[in-house]
Amino acid sequence: MKQITLFVALIFSVTSSFSQVLSKKDLKPYKGFFDFHYEDATDKIYLEIKDLNKEFLYVNSLATGVGSNDIGLDRGQLGQERLVKFEKAGNKLLLVQPNLDYRAITSNTLEKKSIEQAFAKSVLYGFKILEDNNGTYIIDLTPFLMLDAHGVANRLKSEGSYKIDLSKSALSLDRTKAFPKNVEFEALLTFKGQPKGRNIRSVTPTSSLVSVIQHHSFIALPDDGYKMRAFDVRSGAISMSYLDYATAIQDPIRKRYIIRHRLEKKNPEQVMSEAKEPIIYYLDPGTPEPVRSALLEGAQWWNQAYESIGFKDAFQVKMLPEDADPMDCRYNVIQWVHRSTRGWSYGGSVVDPRTGEIIKGHVSLGSLRIRQDFMIAQALMNKPFAERDDNYQPMLDMALARIRQLSAHEVGHTIGFAHNFAASSNGRASVMDYPHPTVTVKNGNIDFSDAYAVGIGDWDKVTVAYSYSEFADDKNETDELNKILKVADFAGLRFITDADARAQGGAHALAHLWDNGKSASQELNNVLNVRNHAISNFSKDNIRQGEPYSVLEDVFVPLYFFHRYQTEGATKVVGGLDYNYAVKGDGQVIVKPIDVKMQKDALTSILETISVENLAIPKEKLELFPPRAFGYWRGRESFSGKTGVAFDPMSAAATASDMTLKLLLHPQRANRIIQQKSMDDSQLSLEDMLEQVLNASFGTSHRQAYKNEIQQLINERVLIHLMNLAVNEQSFFQVKAKANEAINSLLKKYLSGERRTSPYATQYAAMIKEFQEHPEKFKIKNAPKIPDGSPIGSDHCNYIQH
Repeated sequence: MKQITLFVALIFSVTSSFSQVLSKKDLKPYKGFFDFHYEDATDKIYLEIKDLNKEFLYVNSLATGVGSNDIGLDRGQLGQERLVKFEKAGNKLLLVQPNLDYRAITSNTLEKKSIEQAFAKSVLYGFKILEDNNGTYIIDLTPFLMLDAHGVANRLKSEGSYKIDLSKSALSLDRTKAFPKNVEFEALLTFKGQPKGRNIRSVTPTSSLVSVIQHHSFIALPDDGYKMRAFDVRSGAISMSYLDYATAIQDPIRKRYIIRHRLEKKNPEQVMSEAKEPIIYYLDPGTPEPVRSALLEGAQWWNQAYESIGFKDAFQVKMLPEDADPMDCRYNVIQWVHRSTRGWSYGGSVVDPRTGEIIKGHVSLGSLRIRQDFMIAQALMNKPFAERDDNYQPMLDMALARIRQLSAHEVGHTIGFAHNFAASSNGRASVMDYPHPTVTVKNGNIDFSDAYAVGIGDWDKVTVAYSYSEFADDKNETDELNKILKVADFAGLRFITDADARAQGGAHALAHLWDNGKSASQELNNVLNVRNHAISNFSKDNIRQGEPYSVLEDVFVPLYFFHRYQTEGATKVVGGLDYNYAVKGDGQVIVKPIDVKMQKDALTSILETISVENLAIPKEKLELFPPRAFGYWRGRESFSGKTGVAFDPMSAAATASDMTLKLLLHPQRANRIIQQKSMDDSQLSLEDMLEQVLNASFGTSHRQAYKNEIQQLINERVLIHLMNLAVNEQSFFQVKAKANEAINSLLKKYLSGERRTSPYATQYAAMIKEFQEHPEKFKIKNAPKIPDGSPIGSDHCNYIQH
């Protein structure tokens, strides 16, 4: 009888407990993938869990940002995605993240379990069970939602020490919603701290209190109808990978698959068919015209590629409904993001970590970057505001042409594609390259008509074909995919991506950022010609009536450094390589050094970028640049100098020459030159290169005092970079020896005889003496910092796979 009484008491207790939570009068119910309830009186969310051990996706993100490119916390920024599940442990529910980097794809249950036990999993949170109603568990989700899941405090470390102030934080209900396959939560988090950095002070009304809205998504996993596709290094597709310990010993243990959206034909037997579910991207309705139309048009270019593989209207771009949440996983979104300074754009995706299926694509476009292209055009034009101030259309047209390409580029990342920095050598074959404006001098004016390409490129159609083509059941998928890549190779299309295109120590002679043309040196000559022509025409009429001349100086900055990216490309030819991501049996070039004539032509062009004739700002132009006007102070995108308030053309030349020299005289480049010469005596030697650099600097003199003084600063940079080669830890022994030999040659050839009486020769000789006596004390002295350039006109983007 006592046992019955206790049992009844227990039932009554559970029922009573249940009524204390979900039977509260002021609960607002939400029905969806997870049912939950909001209590206004306590500002709490109670979550119902009906299926333990059922996996789903958890994604954190930022609905609102901080507004600083340097801090890197943007509106609409996706955070980390995790496959998770709820597990019961005593009186708790644990939110557990399995380890998917290590798997055993097998029907052997014990073999699977051995892998799970061998590698750590992560418990993201432990929730006290408030109720157990016949297997439906009730937990208070609120503390979890109030965690700094996005890592805001860690990102703010450079600006000060911040942590969440719960007294100033609360749940946010505007976009807390429930749908059949996803539930969305938001919380306003306030971070309190002691600000130390300038960036946080510039973007917050009270810099000790930083408030943002954090978004959390619980998302149902897709069904098992998605078919994974093998990754190929030649395809241009982005990959995901894991180790499969159930793999036969003779086969590779690491499995690699591409990421892509699910796309299937309604009628696969037809050459052209609509998709069962088209890929739809939605544009942020907060985007203003004419940018809105440009972004819609550029993103829509991808439909050309899908049509080329037999999909009709499979890729669509629409405006996001006004009541839709851009963070909602059901929407692929192109978002227009504002920051206080110009910065990157990037494309991110929510990906099913089991398979690589893209669930949500999210593009973030920096709104200030279109203004840089506008300013470049403004600097290049001949007196655009001579007659009227509303003559902005040619500049706007060029800027909008770039923003169309940018839209296509960033969307490309979110549909599964990597950068292709070799595309510019194939006549703009891909929107996944970084395009520099292609401009020429025509009839005495700068011609913008072909500044940026229009439409999808030939390489982009290859990547779409590899990733999204459907094949008949009687076809071997591997063979068909190889055919696609073979045809591309036969057409001369090249694919080289990020690490191989970077300038510092980079070696690939055809893959560069912000370059044009098949020949980097020929295009550098063209760019220098355009630059010099525009500088000669530069005048007060490059700004509007009533604007301070300080604005004119700002417009001049991107013009003066107009050659910077093509210079990077040309330097990579010297000591450069030609290579592919070749695989056995494909017949592609594996690796070979660049032809010596190409290297010598490139060196000749590069040395023009340290020529006083190119770097000395004409004296008559200096009359346009007075000390900065009140309220128009210099910033990170301004010239740096050493003459106080006065404009410093000498430091501008030193900065520009330093940009070239740190690339050309990079230790890794010098090492490759030594290596190539040792294998082929006809190749360029390091001695020859260094001699040409010395001839182009110390071997040059000028009658005009202004040019001669600039030459001395260029010479100083040459000597400093020679010394760096001679002591740098990355330099081969041989490079150090030849750099020291060049320094001794400099003493004998250029700093001896009558020249020795020059005070400049005395100073150079003193620098060399100090260096030779105490090489261990050498530290490279930096030239005045080059103004921020990238993203020139729009983009140094990153793909973020979550």
